[in-house]
Amino acid sequence: MVTVGALVGIGLVALGLVLTPGPNMVYLVSRSVTQGRRAGLISLLGVAVGFLVYLAAAVAGIATVFVLVPPLYTAVKLAGAAYLLWLAWRTLRPGGRSAFAPEPLPADRPRRLFTMGLVTNLLNPKIAILYVSLLPQFIDPAGGHVAAQSLLLGLTQIVIALTVNALIVLTAGGIAAFFARRPFWLRVQRWVMGTVLAGLAVRIAADRSRAALVTS
Repeated sequence: MVTVGALVGIGLVALGLVLTPGPNMVYLVSRSVTQGRRAGLISLLGVAVGFLVYLAAAVAGIATVFVLVPPLYTAVKLAGAAYLLWLAWRTLRPGGRSAFAPEPLPADRPRRLFTMGLVTNLLNPKIAILYVSLLPQFIDPAGGHVAAQSLLLGLTQIVIALTVNALIVLTAGGIAAFFARRPFWLRVQRWVMGTVLAGLAVRIAADRSRAALVTS
């Protein structure tokens, strides 16, 4: 049985991650601003399927592979940190752009919108680390079936992430218009976003914890 404390804990983690600028936010905002809310919501469907893929892997206990092969877990973390640093550099470099001031993009068909949303989420290092390292820490082997706990905790994270991302999609146009009229705040947003990405990358790279092993 999942405790209330575990649900609150994973909920806070999920909320913190989804509010931290990252690949999902950048893609969803860019697509919503340049092609409209419908395109953003279709892209969000792809993101949702990506979450379900990670959840299925967590329920299947795939995280134990990283426990049995520690160098693989370390490689995943370092690759994710490097990716976030690259995103931070793209944001902070001279001429870098904010997520709310995207370059014009050609209109994509629904199938491509869905696919890009899925791929963006599957390659998102924040989500990989969440399911590989953080989620198992909220599971109590003495509390019942581990797979059922993983499923409930994962669904809690998905509901929170999709709710916040849907709000971002629906309001992206208005936020972009706000920043377009206020260049100073657009620069502030860009620097805040780049700094957060860089800080998250450093934190991930410096983390010496190992993947948590959870057995049924």
